[in-house]
Amino acid sequence: MRKFRELGAWTRAIVTGAACGLLNGLFGAGGGMAAVPLLRAGGLGQKEAHATSLAVLLPLAAVSAAFYLAEGAVSFGDALPYLPGGFLGSCAGALLMGRLSPKLLRRGFGALLLFAGVRLLLR
Repeated sequence: MRKFRELGAWTRAIVTGAACGLLNGLFGAGGGMAAVPLLRAGGLGQKEAHATSLAVLLPLAAVSAAFYLAEGAVSFGDALPYLPGGFLGSCAGALLMGRLSPKLLRRGFGALLLFAGVRLLLR
C-alpha cells in the first residue's frame, strides 16, 4: 500500500485492475496474461508482477466464475477433474518461480504468450 500514496498511482492501479478484470471476464484467466505486462509498466519487478498478478486474479476469477456458474455456462463438476493437477502445478510453479532469474522468467513468459498467440491465430 505504501506505493499508492499519490493519486496517480491509485489511478494506474484502478485502470490496470479494470483492464485485468475485463479480460478475465472475457477470456477466463486471460487477465493474468495482461496483468504481468501492465504491472511491469507500473514499476513492479518481474517476480513481483507475477506474484501480484496471481493475488489480483484470484478474486477476479472467483467473481467471473460465479457469473458463469449462475448463467449455467459451466458447472463445478466440469472443473473438478482439473483441480488436483492444477493445485499441484500451482504449488510447483510458485516454488520454481522463486528459483528462476527474472530474465529467464520474463523470457519464458514471453515464449508462452507467443505460443498462445500463434496457436489462437492459426485455429
